[in-house]
Amino acid sequence: MTKSIDPAAAGRTRREALGLFGAGAALLGLASTRALGQGSEETVLTEALVLRDPEIPVAGNAGGDITIVEYFDYQCPYCRKVEPELRQVVQDDGKVRLVLKDWPILGPVSVVASRMALACKYQDKFVQAHDALIGVNSKLTEPRIRELLAGAGIDADRATSDLAANAKAIDAILARNNDQATAFGFNGTPAFIVGKFRVPGVLTMAQFDMAIADARKAAAKATKKK
Repeated sequence: MTKSIDPAAAGRTRREALGLFGAGAALLGLASTRALGQGSEETVLTEALVLRDPEIPVAGNAGGDITIVEYFDYQCPYCRKVEPELRQVVQDDGKVRLVLKDWPILGPVSVVASRMALACKYQDKFVQAHDALIGVNSKLTEPRIRELLAGAGIDADRATSDLAANAKAIDAILARNNDQATAFGFNGTPAFIVGKFRVPGVLTMAQFDMAIADARKAAAKATKKK
C-alpha cells in the first residue's frame, strides 16, 4: 500500500491535514483491495475489523455514532501523555466509541503488557487493565505489570492463566492490529482512526474535537448519497 500523506500537508491547517489523511484511508475502499491475514483468508482491513473488532472490548459509548481507534504501546510516552485528554474528549462528547488497539512495538515488555491486558478481558476488566498500565510514568517490567494490575483490582494470577488458555486468540489480535497499523502507513504510536479518517500522531483536545466533527460531517454526507 502506498502512503497517502502529502509532505506539503505539514504547512497546512490541522483541519486540512485531517482531510488529506482521510483521502487515502476510506476503510471500505481498502477492504476491497488489500488482504493481510496471517496465513489465512481473513481480510484485516474491513470496516468491521478496523472499527468493530469483536475481540476488543469497547470503551466510551458502545452505541456511539463515531468510532475512534487508537493504536498504542503501553511504554510509549506520547500515548501516556495523550490518554487523559483523549478520555476527556470521549467523556465530554458522550457519543464516541473508543477502541483501544494494542500495538506493542517498543520491545518485549510491551508485548508482555499487551498480552496481559488482553487476557484481562476474560475478567471483563480490559479497560481497567489498560488504564492501570497506560497511567504510569515509570518503566514497565513483568513484576511491575502484575503489581499494577493487582492494584487495579484485577486478579493477576487469573490473567496469567487466561493468557495461557487463550494465547492463540490474543496473539491473533496483536497480529491483526499490527497488520492494520502497517497497512495504514503508521510509523509509530500513538496513531488514530477517527471515523474513516486516519490521523498519525498526537492530537490536542481541540484537535480531537475537530476530527470528530469532521468525521460526523463525512458520515452525514455519505448517508445523504445513499
